[in-house]
Amino acid sequence: MNPTDMTAVELVTAYSSGELSPVEATQAILDAITERDRDINSYCLVDAERALAQAKQSEERWTTGYSKGLLDGVPISIKDIFLTDGWPTLRGSQAIDEDQPWNVDSPVAARLREDGMVFLGKTTTPEIAWKAVTDSALCGITRNPADPTKTAGGSSGGSAAAVAAGLGPCSVGTDGGGSVRIPASFCGVVGFKPTHGRIPLFPASPFGPLAHAGPLTRTVEDAALLMDIMSLPDPRDPTSLAPFPTTFRGEIGRDVVGLGVAYSPTLGYVTVDPEVRAIVDRAVRYLDSAGLPVTAADPGFTDPLDAFELLWAAGAAAMLKNFPEGARDKVDPGLARVWERGETFSAVDYLDARAVAADVGITMGKFHLTHNVLLTPTVPIPAFEAGHDVPPGSDLTSWPQWTPFSYPFNLTQQPAISIPVGKTAAGLPVGLQIVGPRHSDDLVLAVARFAEHVLG
Repeated sequence: MNPTDMTAVELVTAYSSGELSPVEATQAILDAITERDRDINSYCLVDAERALAQAKQSEERWTTGYSKGLLDGVPISIKDIFLTDGWPTLRGSQAIDEDQPWNVDSPVAARLREDGMVFLGKTTTPEIAWKAVTDSALCGITRNPADPTKTAGGSSGGSAAAVAAGLGPCSVGTDGGGSVRIPASFCGVVGFKPTHGRIPLFPASPFGPLAHAGPLTRTVEDAALLMDIMSLPDPRDPTSLAPFPTTFRGEIGRDVVGLGVAYSPTLGYVTVDPEVRAIVDRAVRYLDSAGLPVTAADPGFTDPLDAFELLWAAGAAAMLKNFPEGARDKVDPGLARVWERGETFSAVDYLDARAVAADVGITMGKFHLTHNVLLTPTVPIPAFEAGHDVPPGSDLTSWPQWTPFSYPFNLTQQPAISIPVGKTAAGLPVGLQIVGPRHSDDLVLAVARFAEHVLG
């Protein structure tokens, strides 16, 4: 089997049997990046020399019968938001000085390195990960492997596109309003946003309680393994949670037949593309017939868009005020407008928005007393033309307006996953979102694995 087509689990199995070495797998993926990424632009940095050196070290460990971690020798890419020792972290911005020491690992990079994974490079992001498509003046436009004229989504679009295109079996992104799940849906991969604090972050995100990190993979099992690696606590994040008592990989095979499942195709207020709706409806019917009894039910909250956009703008302004003098003239014009808006809000405005988030969280808490998980479409539309923040020809003015299924569950800090469930007639992937109560990351992964098995 071609290493570019293999999952992380398949690679580890091949290393263990001697069928394949980490060096061979890494070289094959580096060759694929050279060949394919010119059309997709998923990477902003590729470090072949470092990757092959790490792969060689892993190969020596496997040869002697000692693997360092769960995914020793498996190549991975890292979104250019996470500090990574030896590489610049420019966050898609021309305003960040590249000529400075880059000698700190974020908790994510530190855990992946300790596990023995092979670092391929950094994936593209819009400037400071501020929007749900991936383009920047620094790195250009990241495109969808399913159709390079379409957007890969964002802000973890580089990570999702790389995994979908066979340019690495897995990646890690950030999700402050859907930034893992949206590109996962558009590109046809798995994207998991765990409970807030389950994966530690450092430095602290300016988007505060909205901010999560999460894996992008080809399978739920790979996502669970990465969660076992990345969810270890880190003292640099005071909001990080205690270690999970078992393992996420061990929990994905648990019996979920008979669980109470709610399906809300619109959350009570979202307009959904008819083709997307039909694809998700069909997937939900299959799950119902396979043993997950589905009840049609809306959670009962109204659209918290205004509160989310206020919190988002305030976070962007808080981060950008520390940029060098003159940065306002260099940043993405759309981001500059968000920056300016964020500076108009008061502490009272911020706390009022947090109160809205708390109300949505209380509503969802009550909802989950009856329904173990909630199913929705991940995004109400298929991927649109690349190079635009909103679908061309629409009357929309901001990215959260076309991502109404994702940001509510950043406000509530709940775990949510997107899995691919079909394609439009034009061949564009469509995702199903599975949402669970706070701290039920293992349950969400288990339901996702069941759905993955049922839906093929």
